[in-house]
Amino acid sequence: MPSTAPADRLALVPVDPPRPVPELRFVRGDGRAAALGEFRGRAVLLNLWATWCVPCRVEMPALDRLQAALGGAEFEVVALSLDRGGPPAVEAFYREVGLRALGAYADPTGEASRALGAVGIPTTLLIDREGREVARKIGPAEWDGPEMVGAIRRHLGLSGGAGEAAVVAPTSRR
Repeated sequence: MPSTAPADRLALVPVDPPRPVPELRFVRGDGRAAALGEFRGRAVLLNLWATWCVPCRVEMPALDRLQAALGGAEFEVVALSLDRGGPPAVEAFYREVGLRALGAYADPTGEASRALGAVGIPTTLLIDREGREVARKIGPAEWDGPEMVGAIRRHLGLSGGAGEAAVVAPTSRR
């Protein structure tokens, strides 16, 4: 069984030099087509997950709180579900768990996982404003913890602030 030591929860492995992320296509919760390129100009935390993945289910509320705290003009959490059930499966899970800040995105084909060389889920990529992968985390994390929030800000050069020590409660989903 993997260790649950704090260092494991914070293991964002830097990608040096940063590498371009392929253009990924997926669908929004309302069924409209979307692409990763739409987020260019903002830093992105891209999380590949599925509703049937227990570690994924556990970390989703923390990702929701991270989006509520940091999401905006500079940063976006893109939680991309690989569920074959597509957006309806994602929307049902969001309602069940009470996620409100994250947008609903799905790739029922699993093409994103293949294109990114993900060996399992959850897999999370930290992507800079130019669309390059700067760090990767395989496995779940405490995404809204002060250490992780600080690490994300440092990796991406995001402005810091008093909110780094505590993450706010979720806001309404877009």
